[in-house]
Amino acid sequence: MEIKITKADQLKAKPDPNTLGFGQIFTDHMFMMDYDRDLGWHDARIVPFGNLSLHPASTALHYGSEIFEGLKAYRRADGKVQLFRPMENIRRMNNSAERLCLPQIPEDVALQVLTTFVELEQDWTPSNPGTSLYLRPFMFGNDESLGVHSVKHATYVIIASPVGSYYKEGINPVRIMIEADDVRAVRGGTGYAKCGGNYAASNRAGEKAEQQGYSQVLWLDGVERKYIEEVGAMNVMFKISGKIVTPKLTGSILPGITRKSCIEVLKNEGYTVEERLLSVDELGEALKSGALEEAWGCGTAAVVSPIGELNYLGEKFIINNGEIGKVTQHLYDTLTGIQWGKLEDTYGWTYPID
Repeated sequence: MEIKITKADQLKAKPDPNTLGFGQIFTDHMFMMDYDRDLGWHDARIVPFGNLSLHPASTALHYGSEIFEGLKAYRRADGKVQLFRPMENIRRMNNSAERLCLPQIPEDVALQVLTTFVELEQDWTPSNPGTSLYLRPFMFGNDESLGVHSVKHATYVIIASPVGSYYKEGINPVRIMIEADDVRAVRGGTGYAKCGGNYAASNRAGEKAEQQGYSQVLWLDGVERKYIEEVGAMNVMFKISGKIVTPKLTGSILPGITRKSCIEVLKNEGYTVEERLLSVDELGEALKSGALEEAWGCGTAAVVSPIGELNYLGEKFIINNGEIGKVTQHLYDTLTGIQWGKLEDTYGWTYPID
């Protein structure tokens, strides 16, 4: 696909890499292309970063016809930039598009526009330990009418932001509250899709947890209200009696790429990994008996985030003395080592930007 590039007249000053937050600073440019049911995807362009103009009746504003992805570009020690499993993000975005009746993007086109954009903006990729260039592709329907129907017009955008740690605690264990009232998603809904509505629905519980001094919530399923699903906006894993247990993908859980990578690393190293239903009662018994050795969330933004405390209905449980566990640390070191090019990529996961 031909991509028209219009460079910004004036480039921004690069931020101090020692003070990067998450998603607060944006690069000089953004990628855009449009979809029309008759024309397909067209007008691929990279333009100066700026505001979007939307019709007040735009489908995305009224009916939530919107999906997004999140992945990172990493600066290696040799100065080159690489992506981590970008095709997995592309395929997941197409799955999300199918669920919300948005147009899918051919995989080769999606990879081409992503890599072209990153190549142009690669100078924004910081090199300090723990930093990266976060990439946010997103798509929204923009039919200019109020009728409820499948999308006929859509826009695809990629923006980028140099980032540091997602949680202020960094790799230190976080405190998590098990949510007993609100649910994130239900089977048959959009839980497996990466769409904004799932995250908007999580804000109330997250805010309540934050007011009580917790970083995020651990979600239970929306049907029986007893099975563990996700932690905040991440997948979750537990080490119970030497085995790794993670909730199976039932349709209400996002199929995380970091989750998939963790499972592949663990199985490759001989760990028993069980993808199954895990009830909050079973987790509670494991907490009380000491069988729960480690717990961690995993996702693109934080990579791996150890859980040091769980609160369920006011009762607090400390995990591994509030310290990061050996498996959690090993997963973090392995994944980030591959992502930043410090370890050999024996899995073929990295994609260099030439």
